[in-house]
Amino acid sequence: MMRLFLSFLFMMAAVAADAQQMDISYIRTTDNWYYIYDESGRKINTLSKSSIGDIKGWGRDFFVSKRGGFYIICDVKGRTLHTLGATSVGEVLAVSGSTFTSRQGGWIYTWDREGKKVQTRPVK
Repeated sequence: MMRLFLSFLFMMAAVAADAQQMDISYIRTTDNWYYIYDESGRKINTLSKSSIGDIKGWGRDFFVSKRGGFYIICDVKGRTLHTLGATSVGEVLAVSGSTFTSRQGGWIYTWDREGKKVQTRPVK
């Protein structure tokens, strides 16, 4: 009986963990708001443009926005994961999966969602 109960608890914990994982499928923009949707079309969150800035792109579970002289990496809920100076990042080119790329001068940089530079290569 105890084994069955523990199995049930582990199964419920796995279901709860999966339910909390929200992946971004689409971000709709209006004049003052961003609406974040998951893959089933359900609205996950609503964020004001004044607090987030200009969204440059989104990956599976994060998005990158530019506010003033900074790029802000945020999670699905709009919480700041990391802030990077625009002068050190350059121009964000694309956001996909769990990374984003930027170009500064003759270099292309790949960054992870934690704001760590994971690859550098020259522009060809």
